[in-house]
Amino acid sequence: MLKHTLAAVAATLSMAGAALAQADFPFALDWKFEGPAAPYFVAIDKGHFADANLSVEISAGQGSLDAIPKVATGAFPVGFADINSLIKFLDQNPGAPVTAVMMVYDKPPFAIIGRKSLGVETPKDLEGRVLGAPPPDGAWAQFPAFAIANDLDVDAITVEPVGFPTREPMLAEGNVAAVTGFSFSSYLNLVRLGVPEDDISTILMADHGVALYGNAIIANTNFAADNPELVKGFLAAVAAGWKDAIADPAAAIESLVERNPAADAELEQRRLELAIDANVATDYVMENGLGGIDSERMAKALEQLAQTYEFQNEPDASLYFTDAYLPDASERMLK
Repeated sequence: MLKHTLAAVAATLSMAGAALAQADFPFALDWKFEGPAAPYFVAIDKGHFADANLSVEISAGQGSLDAIPKVATGAFPVGFADINSLIKFLDQNPGAPVTAVMMVYDKPPFAIIGRKSLGVETPKDLEGRVLGAPPPDGAWAQFPAFAIANDLDVDAITVEPVGFPTREPMLAEGNVAAVTGFSFSSYLNLVRLGVPEDDISTILMADHGVALYGNAIIANTNFAADNPELVKGFLAAVAAGWKDAIADPAAAIESLVERNPAADAELEQRRLELAIDANVATDYVMENGLGGIDSERMAKALEQLAQTYEFQNEPDASLYFTDAYLPDASERMLK
């Protein structure tokens, strides 16, 4: 009996030691707890983060730019942000300790979402109409490149600054003819507001001449240099969470709804599936695994950014992205 008791105590102490060994690892999202955030909660619930000895707490964000200063200041070791906004941030803040370490939206969801009944179906239709755009919005940040690629007369477009909470309601009410936003978010927000789906036009910038990447996991470079195994473990867990979410989106949304009970499960599952199909599980990712980038495409992206943004310093892709912390490709395959 004593031997069994000692064994039980030893096992308990061993588990307690393992729990104590887990590193607190706060993760700053770009946005609210909606469908595309579900894979990160899956990684918690399935134990992927725990397997990497990480205790991950996920915080909601307020836009694609939101996580960058949080990570750069060291308040968060990792975050999720638009890489194009990160590139501009690093150009304006040389030496800031932040870089992208895993590409997630291989095809960015930057889009113009319009209403056909208000005359917006193609890029040119924006001329002569009112476009609603939240100033911190990642899609709005890429609008100048989109305008150049589609030869738009920007002087003929009235831009109305709007808040994130009022963006889709203003479009639903007809106060603007189109808005900038993420395709999977704005589209479904309009559906929820009662706009008929056949009246909604989604103009994905990536399908109209914009060769940029989208959102990526970013890391504080000082933290990553001091804790490379933690960052590698985090990224491996993220890849596993996305793989699980792709295999079973409905189960992934259950993990999300636990954190956001007010969420419409059916709507958020559809939002997740739209993001998977259009932005995450691209042909490149299915062949090469989640997380990496193509150097030639990145060079084109930097050229396109330079069309509308005056770099203060010579663009250097190595400052904006590193694959040094990515797990082996076999761990990042989604099929």
